[in-house]
Amino acid sequence: MDENKVMEFLGQVVTDLGAAAAAGSIVIGNRLGLYSALAKGPATPEALAEYTGYDLRYLTEWLRGQAAGGYISYDAATREFSMTDEQAFCLADTAGPNVSSAFVGVLGYLRAEDRITESFKTGAGVGWHEHDHSVFVGTDAFYRPGYAAELVPNWIPALDGVAEKLSAGARIADVGCGLGTTSVLLAQAYPKSTIVGVDYHSESIGLARQQADDAGVGDRVNFEIATAQAFSGSDYDLVTTFDALHDMGDPVGAARRIRESLDSDGTWLLVEPITAENVEDTFNPVGRLYYSGSTFLCVPNALSQSGGYSLGAQAPESALRQVTTDAGFTRFRLAAQTAFNNVYEVRP
Repeated sequence: MDENKVMEFLGQVVTDLGAAAAAGSIVIGNRLGLYSALAKGPATPEALAEYTGYDLRYLTEWLRGQAAGGYISYDAATREFSMTDEQAFCLADTAGPNVSSAFVGVLGYLRAEDRITESFKTGAGVGWHEHDHSVFVGTDAFYRPGYAAELVPNWIPALDGVAEKLSAGARIADVGCGLGTTSVLLAQAYPKSTIVGVDYHSESIGLARQQADDAGVGDRVNFEIATAQAFSGSDYDLVTTFDALHDMGDPVGAARRIRESLDSDGTWLLVEPITAENVEDTFNPVGRLYYSGSTFLCVPNALSQSGGYSLGAQAPESALRQVTTDAGFTRFRLAAQTAFNNVYEVRP
């Protein structure tokens, strides 16, 4: 055994363990608005405590830990903590990557560790609806900036003739809509179109309705509590699924229902996590993130449903193409790509 390699591996473990242990502090920073407060300008612990009204001793430890992790900066001469423009954009700007919200979702799904551990023994599923509330709001908050940046400016224009249809007025079904972020984005961008958001999770649908009302588009966005295999409506010009198909126990049934619901010239916008065809090519930081979420969320949810599938968050393009083919679709192409998503155009 090579002692240097042992120490090198232990260094990696310490880095990972420190990151895991810091997750709770990052969530605290998110929930208490500490990143937003610090983004306003440099501050000593005493100044931040006075500004926020939070306890000085807790804030001091939080600030030091965040600086040790490189999430904020520290000036030894002034004893002030601060955020660079880049740190503030990623952690404090809700229109930015909003990465602190990702930790809200991750910490939320880790609360199911005991149930997931038991599922390894039994093969039983754990439904999305059975998770902590933080999973729903954290996931939505983390994905929202990416959808806002890509959906209307890039993904819709990448589909053949779809942008023109939506501008003129079209019927859209957003299947697996969660908290309704994508439904609202479409309604805001295409005021002549109507949208139906569909999700089996009643709590998410309740939050989606509130979000649509708050955005002033509640008159053009309706929400339905239904599965992807049984949602209502027909003659849709566009059906969308965002990071949802791989979570389903019966993706073929969902794809078949989507095909039935489309107009003869309709389009299915299928957005899925980015991955590679060869499993070894997914062994990277992004793949690691998706496999972790898939172990706690995607695979357990699929196994909690009938259908016999558990694609997981790293299902390759060939597997997704096969699902659409089995459902009767004849056209499938990669229309766009981001650092985290593959965007497919699927047509009858």
